Amino acid sequence: MSSYLGVGVSPGNVPVYHGNNLKVIDRRVRVAELILRCLICGLAILSAVLIGTDTQVKEIFSIQKKAKFTDMKSLVFLVIANGLAAAYSLVQVLRCVLSMIRGSVLFNKPLAWLIFSGDQIMAYFTLAAVAAAAQSSVFAKLGQTELQWMKICNMYRKFCNQVGEGIAGALVVSIAMVVLSAISAFSLFRLYGDNKQKNNGRW
Repeated sequence: MSSYLGVGVSPGNVPVYHGNNLKVIDRRVRVAELILRCLICGLAILSAVLIGTDTQVKEIFSIQKKAKFTDMKSLVFLVIANGLAAAYSLVQVLRCVLSMIRGSVLFNKPLAWLIFSGDQIMAYFTLAAVAAAAQSSVFAKLGQTELQWMKICNMYRKFCNQVGEGIAGALVVSIAMVVLSAISAFSLFRLYGDNKQKNNGRW
């Protein structure tokens, strides 16, 4: 028997969803994934450029001192993390475009596991980089009287402001990577759900 909204009823009164609804969901998931990966790629590049090109020269007691991102290892880590995130996202964007052109959803379980693992690694990597950079930036902004650390941002205001913009962009990148990890997890475990449905259908 069939019912409304594209839902059929099996002899055991268990709802069985027709393929059209699944195709709509698949299409929306792929579009959302593509948008997120493009956003990550663009913001990661922007963040890396903002931090990597940030310099400021200050004259202290007739001695010129130049502030640059390599003075803080956490900022170097963040630039590397954003560069890797941008490169990884670009590869995944190409994969998403090819997938949409070919009309395929997810190819096979090994590839699904690879994408899921890659997204998980990049999510943890970018979060760790942002956390480290944010902690160092707080010390640079507020100082640490117990350790006699100066408030560096009082002297290098322009440098700190640009670094802050780069960290903000990197934070959005890390959050988007976490969302992507959830999407790739959904895509992966849905494959196992499809197998269960096929096995149940045989009975």
